[in-house]
Amino acid sequence: MKKLYTLLFSILVATATQAQVDRSTMPKPGPAPEINLEEPQSFSLNNGLKVMVVENHKLPTVSIQLTIDNPPILEGDKAGVSSLTGSLMGQGSKNIPKDEFNEEVDFLGARLSFGAQSAFASSLSKYFPRMMELMADAAINPNFTQEEFDKEKDILITALKAEEKDVSAISGRVQRALAYGKDHPYGEFTTIETVNNVKLEDVKTFYRDYFVPANAYLVVVGDINFDEVKELTEKYFTSWTKAVPPSFTYSKPKDVYNTQISFVDMPNAVQSEITVQNILNLKMKDPDYLPALLANQILGGGGEARLFLNLREDKGYTYGSYSAIGDDKYEPSRFRATASVRNAVTDSSVVEILKEIDRIITEPVSEKELKNTKAKYAGRFVMALEQPQTIANYALNIEKEGLPKDFYKTYLERLEKITVEDVQKAAQKYFSSSNARVVVTGKGSEVLENLEKVEFKGKTLPVLFYSKTAERTEKPDYNAASPEGLTAETVIENYLKAIGGKETLESVYSYSMTAEAEMQGMKLNLELKKTSKDQFMQDIQMMGNSLSKQVLDGDTGYMVAQGQRKDFSEEEITKIKEESAPFPELNYLAAGGLTLEGTDMVGDTKAYKVKITDNKTVFYDTETGLKLQEVNVIDMQGQTMQQTMMLEDYREVSGILFPYKLIQSMGPQNIEFIVSEIKVNEGVTPADFE
Repeated sequence: MKKLYTLLFSILVATATQAQVDRSTMPKPGPAPEINLEEPQSFSLNNGLKVMVVENHKLPTVSIQLTIDNPPILEGDKAGVSSLTGSLMGQGSKNIPKDEFNEEVDFLGARLSFGAQSAFASSLSKYFPRMMELMADAAINPNFTQEEFDKEKDILITALKAEEKDVSAISGRVQRALAYGKDHPYGEFTTIETVNNVKLEDVKTFYRDYFVPANAYLVVVGDINFDEVKELTEKYFTSWTKAVPPSFTYSKPKDVYNTQISFVDMPNAVQSEITVQNILNLKMKDPDYLPALLANQILGGGGEARLFLNLREDKGYTYGSYSAIGDDKYEPSRFRATASVRNAVTDSSVVEILKEIDRIITEPVSEKELKNTKAKYAGRFVMALEQPQTIANYALNIEKEGLPKDFYKTYLERLEKITVEDVQKAAQKYFSSSNARVVVTGKGSEVLENLEKVEFKGKTLPVLFYSKTAERTEKPDYNAASPEGLTAETVIENYLKAIGGKETLESVYSYSMTAEAEMQGMKLNLELKKTSKDQFMQDIQMMGNSLSKQVLDGDTGYMVAQGQRKDFSEEEITKIKEESAPFPELNYLAAGGLTLEGTDMVGDTKAYKVKITDNKTVFYDTETGLKLQEVNVIDMQGQTMQQTMMLEDYREVSGILFPYKLIQSMGPQNIEFIVSEIKVNEGVTPADFE
């Protein structure tokens, strides 16, 4: 009986307790968890090198990271010397020739790389002593030879030549130069001229001045023990000569007085690169550092952020729009909001980006946005703690940035306390819609007319013009008159004459072409075959599998994409027939309806612009007559898209000039096909079009 009473009493207490709980309200969150962050063991050498060691014995591996935290360095008329220094570092040492050095690293199954002021190595822990020795030897006793210097210099110059046609690279260069000025380390840029000024002795001087242990940190993480690291470090790095790098001061960059557009004309651009930027002073140790990060994340930190949802999901202007906020303990940094957009919506995209920046400044973010963003940051932080390298990186940040010792231990606690008001104050302090520089790099002949009409907050934004080297320039003239009497038909006839002559071209009844490109590290193979009998086959393959194949045989045809076959409609057959001839220009003349729309620039070359149809425009060199570019407007999933094909490197085959480089725009990237073989009147059979 006593047990029964006890049971009934327990039930009554439980019921009463349950009745007192109000389930209509969310329970209050508990306190942020305390982070028990292990601190690395550390020591310093007399030459100034600071060493941090994180022991982790879960896997038999170890990593060694050397970081030299020098203030920014102005290279001036020898810009590129740091890049050349970095590329020469790690190529053997004075004690071990390059080939023997690299062979040993490969034999150990290790990795070893160098920068102008850094180095990194990783290996199995049993090889750690030898890797420590190799890294130290290459760092302290670099083998700078004239032969290797000349090779690296040629590689850098080749890359710079290619960059001159890279719209994204030019955009980044001009953004930095306009923000900081070209006499600031963050605003200067490397050119072929400055690289040619660099001699081997300049590399040696740069190394002696800046690759020094005064501001150097060595971080060792993995299956090692502290005593062994200390012993090896003292053995191999004590000989590193003690020195302090030169220190300089620079003029502080400032924002423009009013929001304005800085335009860079890139005639070869297939889309516009837009960046809205302003200068800010933000350091990791600032009290509003975390609120500033949250404000940026809400504005443009990813696929759930406002810029992305507006410009991509709502408007369909771009593949993505993002923002970034920088922090720097030495110099001012930048806030940037970016997007790569179709030419037709360049002006509208500028307005929408400015609107979103202005909205986060003037209106509080929602509690939901803040809650989700906090959760994202907290999740990243907790997941990162699972990596041993994180402990080392956090400790390195505390040292380099002058952070409080408990900066990361209290991270979640400080994150949780951030309010809507904190985020808005950070946005107001670090973002600007009234003193922003809008850098637009694109094809002026297609975007400038509307860009000059852009209004924001009731005012038309001034447009200033800059060259690819960030120099003020005049507005481009896109209305240059064509020679009197010149027609579209004349331009086409001159092209046919330039590549071999109409009679020779009409004798071609078939040709085949093979080409190769690289996309994201994977090889693409292109095979193209055409005949004068309305037969066409184009097959793009990766690893032996067709990504896209189109076949036309007279009045029937099909395409295969991702393994799915679809027969062409009558409209599609008509369009493909127009291009199926070995030389479509012969068909253009026969069909008529061509329009000469004046001249335009294709890269640095002046070209005649010929409208073939409403959806196709072709550009021909005014001097040589050769075809430089084709622009096609297509409908893709209900959106109008522009595809561009650049044609370069013409070579003669069977008395006819063919382009051996085809640069195809595919969304935000270019695919460069290099032709390996062209056959005229051979290599094509009826089976190719089945």
